[in-house]
Amino acid sequence: MPGDCEVVTPEATEAVKTGPAAAARSGGGPALALSRRVVLLFAVACGAAVANVYFAQPLLVTVGHDLAMSPALVGGVVTLTHVGYGLGLFFLVPLGDVIDRRRLVVAQQLLLVAALVAVATAHTSALLLAGMAVMGLLAVVTQTLVAFAASLAPPSQRGRVVGLVTSGVVLGILLSRSVSGVLADLAGWRSVYLASAALTALLALVLHRTLPRHRALPPAPLRYGQLLRSTVTLFARERTLQVRALLGLLIFAAFSTLWSSIALPLSEPPLALSHTALGVFGLVGAAGALAAAAAGRLNDRGLSRQTTGIALALLAVSWLPLAFIRTSLWALVVGVILLDLAVQAVHVTNQTLIHALHPEAGSRLIGGYMVFYSIGSAAGALAATSLYALAGWGAVCTLGAVISCLALVLWALTRQGTPEPTADATG
Repeated sequence: MPGDCEVVTPEATEAVKTGPAAAARSGGGPALALSRRVVLLFAVACGAAVANVYFAQPLLVTVGHDLAMSPALVGGVVTLTHVGYGLGLFFLVPLGDVIDRRRLVVAQQLLLVAALVAVATAHTSALLLAGMAVMGLLAVVTQTLVAFAASLAPPSQRGRVVGLVTSGVVLGILLSRSVSGVLADLAGWRSVYLASAALTALLALVLHRTLPRHRALPPAPLRYGQLLRSTVTLFARERTLQVRALLGLLIFAAFSTLWSSIALPLSEPPLALSHTALGVFGLVGAAGALAAAAAGRLNDRGLSRQTTGIALALLAVSWLPLAFIRTSLWALVVGVILLDLAVQAVHVTNQTLIHALHPEAGSRLIGGYMVFYSIGSAAGALAATSLYALAGWGAVCTLGAVISCLALVLWALTRQGTPEPTADATG
């Protein structure tokens, strides 16, 4: 509750405003001492919010049948969700730097409840697609919460706090498919979004009662337009940021190519898997969490280039076993593990290097990078579902392999010419 967070000193407040590196330079103390219970609340709220982006993936066939949607139009469900998420990353997340973050979080949560109810009650494809886009836009409350937790944590514990909160994001993504599959089998696909609306409303109440008022402004407060322009400026002048953003776009296009379309062949004969069985395969991706931890340690040792290259090679190779999933579920397991390991390793490396460029602008840099993530995810989902309708699963795997090879080629061409700071550069 409110008592779980200590009052800040003026020096600590200034440290929060300017980020971890500035805190160290200024000698400011911790911003707020967070209890483990509050950190856990952040993690749960992040996981619940981000899960909304992925609930639909094992439900595409059922939703399409219920609303008489073509396979290509069904792909728009995932695509528009990611488009909305990308827009929210650029236009909503920066608001945390200019208004009270607790109010921003609670407002986004309540609006998200309304969007979830709209999706659950949609009876036409147009209403469903519109609801999905708005839901994705508001689900970026996940990134607002991550930034909030980082700013509240004392510098000596910031890494631990952000790590715990990020684990909630990973678990939300991994569990979303399993939860949606089970609920859909028990009570229909609409129950998934009604249950999420109820949970989100409860979390909004708890967050309102628990989180402190926190207005994190930079030393010279930026107007909203200035925040957006500064993000664009950083991307225009930082080559490392440009390369890593493009790599992020490609790896998440490959990731979405698999996960947005995999329900289509698995739900058809000869496999004809249930929603529950489809959702279970999302848990196989838990190996990706192990890759994230290992990639972080390798980056600390200055091995970011090698980590990226090996991971991208694994990403390209993963499509070979995935091509045989109609005849072997073991091939699916191997392919999913390889793909998720590779994507998580590159993603963690990207974020580590990008944040090291300008620690004081970490939120804008990561938010801008995640825009590319959403573009890649949306493009992969649209291309994969459309291609499946035209040419089948083999063509989808070919698309995923081509995207993965493009990422590997980009890394090979830029690895020597792009300066990449290590984690130590953050101070």
